[in-house]
Amino acid sequence: MAALDRLLALLIAALVTTGLVTLRLGAENEAWVFVVHGVLAAALAVTVAMKLGRSLPKAIRARRWGRVAFGLVLSAATIGALVAGFAWVASGRLLTVASWTVLTLHAWIGLVLVPITILHLLPRRWRLLRLPSRRASRPAVSRGSRPLTRRQLLTAATLGGASLAIFGAAQLAETLAGGVRRFTGSRWLPAGGVPPDTTFFGEAAPPIDPATWRLRVSDGAAVDVSYDLATIRALGEADRTAVLDCTSGWALETTWRGVPLAVVLRDAGTTGLGGGPLPVANGAPCRLVAPNRRGLDWVKWVTEIRVT
Repeated sequence: MAALDRLLALLIAALVTTGLVTLRLGAENEAWVFVVHGVLAAALAVTVAMKLGRSLPKAIRARRWGRVAFGLVLSAATIGALVAGFAWVASGRLLTVASWTVLTLHAWIGLVLVPITILHLLPRRWRLLRLPSRRASRPAVSRGSRPLTRRQLLTAATLGGASLAIFGAAQLAETLAGGVRRFTGSRWLPAGGVPPDTTFFGEAAPPIDPATWRLRVSDGAAVDVSYDLATIRALGEADRTAVLDCTSGWALETTWRGVPLAVVLRDAGTTGLGGGPLPVANGAPCRLVAPNRRGLDWVKWVTEIRVT
C-alpha cells in the first residue's frame, strides 16, 4: 500500500509541475510537455481507482471514519481535476461554467490538490519517503541489482497500458465530436476577431484615459523617455498576425497593429487589433504582443518599460 501512496504522490507532483510549466510554453517544439501532462493525468486516474479499490473497503470495515472522510476529500479533488481535464478534451468544444472555462477549473482544482495531498502525508505517512528495510533473514542484495518481480512488471504494464488507453480515448472522443485544439490544449476561436476580455483573477480592466496615458522607457541610468500615443504612432506602426493563446483555454489568430520593440528601443505595444481600435479590456492603450508565448506574457496596460 505504501508503494501505491508513493506513486500517487509522485504523479500529483509531476502533474502540478508540468501543468505550471505549460502556462509559459507557446512554441510548437514544446508540445511534448503537454502530451506528457495528459498521459500522467491518465496514469493518475488509474492509480486513484486502484487506491480506492484497495483502501476504502478496509477503512470502512475498520470504522476509521476520519481517515475515510479525509481520503474521500482527497479523492474528490483528484477526480474533479481529472474529470474536468477529460471533459475539456473529449467534449470537442469550449466548455464553460458561468464565467470560467472548464480548463481553468481543472487548473485551480489541481492547485488546491497540492496542500490536501501534503496533509494526507502527515504525520505518519512520511514513511513514504523511506524505502522499506530488508528483512534480516533474507540475503543481502544490493538495491541496484535487485530484480523486479513478475507482479511489479505486470502492475507497471497494466498501469502504462491503461493510461495510454484513457489518453487515446479522450483524443478519439474529441475527433468524433469534431473538436480542434491547438497543441497547448486551447480551443481555436474564429480568426481575425477580438479576444475575450479575460484577466488572470477575473478582475476588471483598470480605468485609463488615453489622452493622459504615457509610456515611460528607462534603463535606470541615462535613458528615461516618456511617450504619449501620438508620439508612439509616429515612430512607425506595422501590422503583424500573431496567435494569442490564453491559459484559460482559448486561442485566437488575429492582426495586431503596433510599433516593434526594436523601434521604441525597449518596448511598445500599441493601438490596433483586428483592423480596429484596441479595446481597453484587451490592454489599450498599450499592450505587449509576444508571439510564441502564452497569454501570461502578453502584458496589458503597459505604462513603463525598464531595461535591466
